[in-house]
Amino acid sequence: MKTKIGKFSTISKDVVFGRDVIVHGHANLYGCRIGDNSRIGTFVEVQRDVTIGKRVRVQSHSFICSNVTIEDDVFIGHNVNFINDRYPTAEKAASGKWLCEGIIVRKGASIGTGSVIMCGVEIGEGAVIGAGSVVLKSAPPHAVIAGVPAKIIRLLPPAECCLGGELKERIPQ
Repeated sequence: MKTKIGKFSTISKDVVFGRDVIVHGHANLYGCRIGDNSRIGTFVEVQRDVTIGKRVRVQSHSFICSNVTIEDDVFIGHNVNFINDRYPTAEKAASGKWLCEGIIVRKGASIGTGSVIMCGVEIGEGAVIGAGSVVLKSAPPHAVIAGVPAKIIRLLPPAECCLGGELKERIPQ
């Protein structure tokens, strides 16, 4: 199977697709890399200088701004927004004199619907971000964080450190 692009999507020529990628309708992608077997939902925008790993799921209405790295096996819920400028102004945008800070989402993390991920943070491997959270600080690996602003709720025990807290015994090997 090759890349499938949904109706009414805008894909610039500088987008690099892995194998078997699906982009649903009305998506807007430019200057980014999408890894093998990833799925991009309807009405998603992925900007320049974004790298999305393998087997990533980005649900509808999400916005991934420039300078974001998403590693393999990450789940991004509906309407998740990444922010790459801590102090945006119209003047900085017009002049191009803004500071673009990066964001890294490590392997196996899960970001709940409606979350906002602020610039300069790292979401640790296997971390789970609760729906509606505003993430202002980095999340350690295998942490469950939630709230406004997001705070650590608990650390996942070893038996739950797999695919968003699902018990390993329930996951077919």
